[in-house]
Amino acid sequence: MIFSLQSFYVAASVAALIQWLRLRDGRLLALLLLFLSLAVAHHQQDWYAARPYHFAAGLAGLVLLVMLGRPSR
Repeated sequence: MIFSLQSFYVAASVAALIQWLRLRDGRLLALLLLFLSLAVAHHQQDWYAARPYHFAAGLAGLVLLVMLGRPSR
């Protein structure tokens, strides 16, 4: 069963993928990874099973933060 928070992350992932296909900006891949990781994490029944996905989402957020700090080419 998909809950509303999972649906939000899946929809945000689809929007980020469409934007990446349109613009080919690498920063959107980090955003896509963040949203996909959160969608998978919120799909897990057990919090301990979701920990690696939350960790991956946090890491993708940090990568996105570094990528936003430098100018795009």
